Amino acid sequence: MIELPETFLAMPRWWSGGEDWLAGLPRAVDRQCDRWGLELDGPVAHGSNAIAVPVSRAGQPLVLRMSLPGPDLAEHARALRWWDGRGTVRLYDADVAHGALLLERLGSSLLNDPVGESMVVLGRLMRRLAVPAPPDVPSTAANVSARAPELEPAWQRLGRPFEPTLLTEALAIAPQLAETSSNLAANGDFHAEQVLRGAREPWLVVDPVLYRGDPDCDLARILWTRVDEMADGAEIREHLATLIREAELEPERARNWVVFRTVDYWLWGLNVGLTEDPERCRRVLDAVTE
Repeated sequence: MIELPETFLAMPRWWSGGEDWLAGLPRAVDRQCDRWGLELDGPVAHGSNAIAVPVSRAGQPLVLRMSLPGPDLAEHARALRWWDGRGTVRLYDADVAHGALLLERLGSSLLNDPVGESMVVLGRLMRRLAVPAPPDVPSTAANVSARAPELEPAWQRLGRPFEPTLLTEALAIAPQLAETSSNLAANGDFHAEQVLRGAREPWLVVDPVLYRGDPDCDLARILWTRVDEMADGAEIREHLATLIREAELEPERARNWVVFRTVDYWLWGLNVGLTEDPERCRRVLDAVTE
């Protein structure tokens, strides 16, 4: 059986449950390999919520992705089927009840490339994914409408962790973002670690979350996940400008998405006990609100 990496077992995702699933995961991988006729073909990799096991079938290199079964996995499988390899990893088979997806084998993460180069890639991928979305997937505008009323209570409950001017600006922006004329597809979990080298296309997205609305809804995550590599506010703004240019976005609305999402994530991170991410949020907001 496979051995789960200690770094996967230590992920924040497992702080609030999932121990039984984790304990049975090595055996579940064996069973899924039997069902699909797969052979193990390399060391286990992982993200925050899933493992990726290199496998082969009839000589074809593939990846078995295993995660906790549930609605999120069903939506993930649907997103991959819908994009159907356009800028995303190709899905060959799915067993949602057992938490299993069989995927195209890809290479190294964009996280290993220089941050400036990665911004160009991410911006172009954001535009490539932005095709008309299915009408029944969640809306970026609805997400803002649902979250905006929760920001001030969370800020108060958490001891007013940042300047009230940032909260005021996020709440002022919210009504604009809660309305959109866009029906384009957007990836709601977009950052360099989830973009891998491909053969069909130079870079392909893994683990996308399909939304309808503004493609720039997750610009902030792209910045805060690599802000430790950015020297100062000027460099942060430069990388944001690159993303906006390459993704063909409207600059003011893109900047507003960064402000709202970063305030939202700062509060969420504090609520679940993260310690480094709030400081990353501070640096991003300091740069874009100067």
